Amino acid sequence: MNSEDVKEQTEEVIDETIISVSFPNRLRLAYFGNNGISLAPGDHCMVQTDSGLQIAKVDNAKVPLLISRYLQNIRPIVRKATPEDIERYEKNQELEQQAYNLCIQKIKERTLPMKLVKVRFYFDRSKAIFYFTADGRVDFRELVKDLAYEFKTRIEMRQIGVRDEAKMIGGYGCCGLTLCCCTFLKDFEPVSIRMAKEQNLTLIPSKISGLCGRLMCCLMYEFETYREIKKQFPKVGKKITTTHGEGKVARVNIVRESLLVDIPDKGLIEVKRDEIIKKNTKNTPKKKIADQQDHKSGLKGTHGNAEKTQ
Repeated sequence: MNSEDVKEQTEEVIDETIISVSFPNRLRLAYFGNNGISLAPGDHCMVQTDSGLQIAKVDNAKVPLLISRYLQNIRPIVRKATPEDIERYEKNQELEQQAYNLCIQKIKERTLPMKLVKVRFYFDRSKAIFYFTADGRVDFRELVKDLAYEFKTRIEMRQIGVRDEAKMIGGYGCCGLTLCCCTFLKDFEPVSIRMAKEQNLTLIPSKISGLCGRLMCCLMYEFETYREIKKQFPKVGKKITTTHGEGKVARVNIVRESLLVDIPDKGLIEVKRDEIIKKNTKNTPKKKIADQQDHKSGLKGTHGNAEKTQ
């Protein structure tokens, strides 16, 4: 390998045109083009998002090519943040807290059946979004008037679900790690109790529910793997022959890839997959019956053709 090949490989490792940034109160990273602006980790920059102009903090000024090659529709950053931008962001934070406290007070005064989750102001304060949860529809028209009069900006009341609430507030799961919805999950996939049953989990609500009160999203991560592995084992209740004797399957342990077999006079014995004796199914009664039926149908067909010939 010559020096040019080494240089070419080194250049492919890092993409210096893409940077990763993090937004305040969000753990998930976003990716933008550096627009030819020199930035270092820890610097603040202004980026254009679906929610307007926002301030972000540079996490990595050089993104690995392994990541950047899968990124699509990358927007360029607008500019490097100025001290005035940072000061405006800090004032917006204070304004959001004031708006939150005032909204809570107005909700109590009007006895509205809703729970305020978070308030976000656009960077230019052209709009404020109030996120809330509720069991049904809420008539908040008078509340919007109160807030618009107080803050002199457009007010949007956005109803979200309990899973979105957990994603927005954040927290730690029973595994001790930050919630998946706050870090890498982009969309919420449907999770059913069947996924927990398939993985032989204890069906206690507190054990399989997340902070949002719904079934944990991580139940779907290994669901397909469990289903595929289970196909390789006999079902619970089926009689099988093992090196320890003949018995009935009492439980399937996917993690250990073994069975718990109830063998007469021996009790429950753990059996590995290679200890299962497969029966010869070449001449099973079902196959004999099928062969007989095929033979009869063949005779009928021959007899019918003979009649047609006559």
